[in-house]
Amino acid sequence: MSFKIAEWTKAANIYEVNIRQYTKEGTLKAFVPHINRLKNMGVSIVWLMPIFPVGQVNRKGTLGSAYSIRDYKTVNPDYGTIDDLKIVVDQIHKAGMHVVLDWVANHTAWDHEWITSHPEYYERDQWGNIKAPNADWTDTAHLNYGNPATREAMIDALKFWVEKLDIDGYRCDMAGLVPVDFWIQARTEIEKKKKDLFWLAEWEDPQIHQAFDMSYSWNLQALMAKITRREQNVYDLDHYRSAEIWNYPNSEYRMVFTSNHDENSWHGSEYQRYGNGAKTYAVLSYCLPAMPLIYSGQESALNRSLPFFEKDCIEWGDYPLEDFYKKLNGLKKDNPALWNGKFGGSFSKIFTSDNSRAYVFARIKDKNKVIAFFNLSHEQTEFKAENQLLEGKYTDFLTNEEKKFSTLENFTLKPWEYKIFVAK
Repeated sequence: MSFKIAEWTKAANIYEVNIRQYTKEGTLKAFVPHINRLKNMGVSIVWLMPIFPVGQVNRKGTLGSAYSIRDYKTVNPDYGTIDDLKIVVDQIHKAGMHVVLDWVANHTAWDHEWITSHPEYYERDQWGNIKAPNADWTDTAHLNYGNPATREAMIDALKFWVEKLDIDGYRCDMAGLVPVDFWIQARTEIEKKKKDLFWLAEWEDPQIHQAFDMSYSWNLQALMAKITRREQNVYDLDHYRSAEIWNYPNSEYRMVFTSNHDENSWHGSEYQRYGNGAKTYAVLSYCLPAMPLIYSGQESALNRSLPFFEKDCIEWGDYPLEDFYKKLNGLKKDNPALWNGKFGGSFSKIFTSDNSRAYVFARIKDKNKVIAFFNLSHEQTEFKAENQLLEGKYTDFLTNEEKKFSTLENFTLKPWEYKIFVAK
């Protein structure tokens, strides 16, 4: 890690806002009333999906992809104005939360003004024509970071929002498709304007952490789906954890999730992918050494996909899982053992007599200890757990009952059941 992670992120969770689908109006103004609700739910960081104008040329669907950017320095008129965005950012800050913007640096829309004013900013094909990044992203034009002027223009655009709206960082789309040395250059320059920004990379290569604070754990998301389908089991979580320890020092954050805009739109809701394990995996994401993500609508148990290129609206109902996520956010915030990266506690696997279905571990920092039990299977499991870390007095996170464990205990967990015990 070449940069210092801001201390304000130490106990943070992150919440992704899909402005287009968040309300019937699909505007920034219509989102404002939800800000205090998110504050009350314990959200720490609000990630706004791209709020920029979407390209018209080669547009996909009716509304196009929010990741096909026509202008980096203004707001999509469908969402409102820069003044509306300023109100959103100010209200998020007033609520004690932080805000990061979704940034697309690898490509622009075909009708971005750079296409005509600075065609040298773009990659060319063998015939000398500006090209798309790949065969699927036909609505975008590939930027050339071998040109120093491209870098300067992109850094200028990144600075714009930090200076104008005092945002707190960026989530960078497909960050690994842009050279890491650009991100180092950009972060160095931008943090002269404001320190303690937070940088999230949509990428999984450990090298990206030369410039970024947090990367995606796609591997865990894929593994959870395979465990649900009985293609793999808890043994494979041990391999995952070993790889995490090897590849990512605890100074580097990992983001874990059961849903996000891509997963929801292209692969279905978490209930379609994980079935009865959806809530179990959400709890797991809060207990592992990582930062958990909540996607728009998860607090309302949204059980369908939101279209990527069309207008839709989240069915909020009465927010049936709002208290569930509020409780998890409080658990993480109140327990230093569960904090992020170097700020959090150690991870110790507790082996059981059923290591193919039961996943048990302890997180410990100083006098803070959390013991987490998960049945990651479709069948009930009965098992013994023996470890000195078990011994002590606890409060059951779910029931508030007091418990006392010795070094050897018998447990029974129903299918997909979980139990969290917090040391007293």
